[in-house]
Amino acid sequence: MTRSACLIFNPVAGQRDPDEDLNKIVNILKPEIELDVQFTTPEKDAEQLTKTAVEQGVQMIIASGGDGTLSAAGGAVVETGIPLGIIPRGTANAIAAALGIPDTIKAACKIILEGKTKKIDVARCNGKPMVLLAGIGFEAKTVEDADRELKNNFGMLAYVLSGLQKLGELEPFEAKIETDENTVTITAGAVTIANAAPPTSILAQGPAGIVYDDGLLDLTVVTPKNQVNAISASYELLLSAIFGESAKHEAIKYIRTRYVKVTAKPPQKIALDGEIIGETPIDVECIPGGLTIFMPTQED
Repeated sequence: MTRSACLIFNPVAGQRDPDEDLNKIVNILKPEIELDVQFTTPEKDAEQLTKTAVEQGVQMIIASGGDGTLSAAGGAVVETGIPLGIIPRGTANAIAAALGIPDTIKAACKIILEGKTKKIDVARCNGKPMVLLAGIGFEAKTVEDADRELKNNFGMLAYVLSGLQKLGELEPFEAKIETDENTVTITAGAVTIANAAPPTSILAQGPAGIVYDDGLLDLTVVTPKNQVNAISASYELLLSAIFGESAKHEAIKYIRTRYVKVTAKPPQKIALDGEIIGETPIDVECIPGGLTIFMPTQED
């Protein structure tokens, strides 16, 4: 039986030819899935288009674009049980990397056609959906200042290069961190709250092995004393990402928690799934199993 889906397509994502990408997607999926193609525009974003499709009784949502498009579409189907298919075409493709979804159109479409789904955690961050992570302080500044030309040419590496440039400008701030069990105040350079994270998001790697279906958020706080200390802490986090072992460094603290609120003095900008959404305070709560995703099989 032919399935039906709403394809949310961002025509300005990535650097490839959008018409060519769309034709490829439609040609692969059309034999088995009846597609209603909806294009994101400045007036109608992925969240609005997805909500409309859900109201009309769609069987599945397929989102194709960058992390912002995928996160917005995912947020609109939280706790609906409607499965989300992901076809990454952005600069960083961090969501796909964190979930083990390939970043080629053919391979991503194959996963959707196989029809295997998995329930993963999602979170609410200041009322907005969070699939990956929220970065406060250093990470937010890195996202904000990553040069568009660098991002076009180097993808995820642009954020790394921007981060290296900003290490010398690290500005510590006072962070009040409240969880279900405790409240602490600490001087921090960066606070990262992760639901899921690719290895390239090194500031989230304090606990290592970020698990996207454990019902918990992973909080990493970097508290460097100076630039040299910041560089050595970053190197330790990089090792955690590569080898999957928890960071052991005096300037790195981490916990796992279901809920967290962070207040900063002075207020700090927040990067949510790669987009600046405002300033602290930030309030994040995990929604266990809140998002149904088409995922690769164990063999894949």
